[in-house]
Amino acid sequence: MTELADLNWYHGKITRHIAEALLMANGMEGSYLLRDGSDPNTYSISVRGRDSVKHFKIAKEGGIFKFGITEFNTLDSLITHFANQPLLGGNSGTLVLLKHPYPKVVEEPDNYENIVLQSTVRSGATERDLQSQTHANSLASKEGFLTKQGWFVKSWKTRWFVLIKNELSYYADTNKEKPIKTLYLEDCQGCWKDDSTGKKFCFRLEYPDRTWYFYANTEEEQKEWMDMIKWKIKQIRKGSVRNCS
Repeated sequence: MTELADLNWYHGKITRHIAEALLMANGMEGSYLLRDGSDPNTYSISVRGRDSVKHFKIAKEGGIFKFGITEFNTLDSLITHFANQPLLGGNSGTLVLLKHPYPKVVEEPDNYENIVLQSTVRSGATERDLQSQTHANSLASKEGFLTKQGWFVKSWKTRWFVLIKNELSYYADTNKEKPIKTLYLEDCQGCWKDDSTGKKFCFRLEYPDRTWYFYANTEEEQKEWMDMIKWKIKQIRKGSVRNCS
């Protein structure tokens, strides 16, 4: 039986953002890696689809690996199964196969900005290229549900948010093509946690004309959204990222 540490595609305790940056920068459709989950005795398989990365939870109970209601005696048997049986990727309905293990050839840093730089350099670009192009910014994208507070009526509504380049857009649901509104991070003055609303996992974005309040479903999701947004604001202020929309 293969030990976890012996798997060259096991990356240990890296975040989902680092996994996404690695797979989008250097992987291909079907590239995958295994990382530690946020809960004890859990793991996540991160796999690259055509233009995004999906994450799937695996629970280990005793010597059994459980993927939903399906059980496997080894991780190798799980991978073999999903190399032939497509995984269904979340609300998008994207089908992906596990085809190309992404090896851990170096120890990845635990800082998102560093991994974007590393991924860019490893793909053939230089640090100067990173500062003068939008290549790194294209790696830093995220989508998911957040609940936002209204402006005039202070009610809360759950929306589908998409963060691409320097634009944070939200939609009525995942199937809508036209966003309700787009926030431009060039105008954002900062992103902070917020405890004033009484909502757990809440954060706010400060704009000259309005403060926007959002909350996530989990602390991990709150941190991921905030880390991504703050990283983009930092790059904008450094002058290394331009809005190419």
